[in-house]
Amino acid sequence: MDKRPFTELGLSPEILKAVERMGFEEATPIQTLAIPVAMSGKDLVGQSATGSGKTAAFAIPAIEKADAHKRTVQCLFLCPTRELAVQVAEEVGKLALFKRGIHAAPIYGGQSYERQFKALRAGVQIVIGTPGRIMDHLDRGTLKLDDVKFVVLDETDRMLDMGFHDDIVTILKQVPTERQMLFFSATLPRVIQEMIKTFAREPEFLKIEQKEQNAPQVDQSYYEVDRRSKLEVLTRVIDLHDFKYGIIFCSTKLMVDELADHLLTRGYSADRLHGDMSQMAREKTLQKFRAKKIEFLVATDVAGRGLDVVDIEVVFNYDLPNDAEDYVHRIGRTARAGKSGRAITFVSGRDIYRLQNIVRFTKVRIRRERVPSLDQVEEKRESDFFEELRGVLDAGEFKKHDSTIDRLLEQGYASTDIASALIHLQLGGEERDRAAGPDPAEVDARRGERNERERPPFEPRRDGPPRESFERGDRFERGPRQFDERGQRDNSRGPSETRGRAERSRETGMKRVYLNIGHLSMITPANVVGVIANMANVPGSVIGAIDIFPKHTFVDVREEHAEDIVAKLQGIKMKGRYVDAAIVPEDA
Repeated sequence: MDKRPFTELGLSPEILKAVERMGFEEATPIQTLAIPVAMSGKDLVGQSATGSGKTAAFAIPAIEKADAHKRTVQCLFLCPTRELAVQVAEEVGKLALFKRGIHAAPIYGGQSYERQFKALRAGVQIVIGTPGRIMDHLDRGTLKLDDVKFVVLDETDRMLDMGFHDDIVTILKQVPTERQMLFFSATLPRVIQEMIKTFAREPEFLKIEQKEQNAPQVDQSYYEVDRRSKLEVLTRVIDLHDFKYGIIFCSTKLMVDELADHLLTRGYSADRLHGDMSQMAREKTLQKFRAKKIEFLVATDVAGRGLDVVDIEVVFNYDLPNDAEDYVHRIGRTARAGKSGRAITFVSGRDIYRLQNIVRFTKVRIRRERVPSLDQVEEKRESDFFEELRGVLDAGEFKKHDSTIDRLLEQGYASTDIASALIHLQLGGEERDRAAGPDPAEVDARRGERNERERPPFEPRRDGPPRESFERGDRFERGPRQFDERGQRDNSRGPSETRGRAERSRETGMKRVYLNIGHLSMITPANVVGVIANMANVPGSVIGAIDIFPKHTFVDVREEHAEDIVAKLQGIKMKGRYVDAAIVPEDA
């Protein structure tokens, strides 16, 4: 299906002005097909994937048909989620910007009833809502559908999957029989076909073929990564490709919280989005993300549909989605409006079999990539810094510090050493901890890569996942601990049973700090260093030996920083647990 300019679709000057203001020059395939049919007054069924531009396909005809002189509800849009309802309402507002007297209101759960009462009393022509909250207003008598003449069911399959069938039927029965019905759905199972037969009149079926749905400009790849190495690989990939704007999908709300915390700890600008957050918090997060005040949005599938944000560089599937359709919805967040984008997936163990199903469904090749090594990341970082530094030197736009340099030269330092020290500080000071366990890149290299040939997704691994080794510094507890859960001496246990476990620091000038979290929570030395360095704002040289046990950790820190570090760590959330920190007594 070829695209057509909006000017060829018979739209009013006000709509064309709004479309131009939004930066669109031509309609998408579904818009090209659906807008003329909807404008003609016929019922229609549009089968199109998320991200194909179908919101404008039904919003534009609704705005054109609404009577600005009547302050009653004339158009009703039903959406599966509040996020999608808000997004649709925002797009309607932009498209109706130059249509005087046309107003729309989103009606969804989680928002104040009073605010919605006020909007409905003021008089709106277009209501966009979720079935549950629409039913509430109908039961309260605060929403009247007597004048509705244009009804849209957006993402119908999703609404039915969420259990809204009875609500939708009840709502449609209260709408006048003389109305126009538009169904939009990625799939058309039998239950939707029955609903179409019941409520639509000789609808026209419009379908965008699969090859046009799957955004071929999305570069799709995957890494085979052990579960415990995902965070390290994620940050390496981000650094290697210098990604600045993306979404990271996780399978659970807990994982979203943990990953967002870890990214913040490592210095990345990140925030979270999941169903346990209040509606106000979710809207605030989305607003910040759209404004690019944060780099990465860590989310569950609550953001998989209905999140319309342009210029997203990359989508990470940190956890593989439950089914192939969810995968398509996720990666559809990037490569929008004709732009390119990347989708990167992490798989571990038997996830490779689920990846096969995704490949069969999408009919595209998902390329396997090798986990980047620390050396590759550092080389890229130094190369980028070199180009940036050379640009500053070529431009000559920098403040001179000749007096400082002269003082150092007078004290006998070589000019090359001075420059190297400055670059060392600029690139992060202490070299990154390389003793946090087996390098994921080395593990990946040993995993069937000896023949230098990619293993396609259709060849599941036969030897199972490699054994997960404990990270360097981790130890098993083989006897009772000498300390209780706050690091205090437990005199009920023999002094020799665990001697050396929680003794004072082994280094002069250091204090030993107790943390109530260990490797059972998948904590690593890198996690400990990152949290302390970021929360207490201290350099890595302040931190000494780290001993990680199943349920607790001991870390040596410089004596002068110990109390401040304990105060800063107390009560923060790490790996989903609240941290309890204490200085180990000297006489332990």
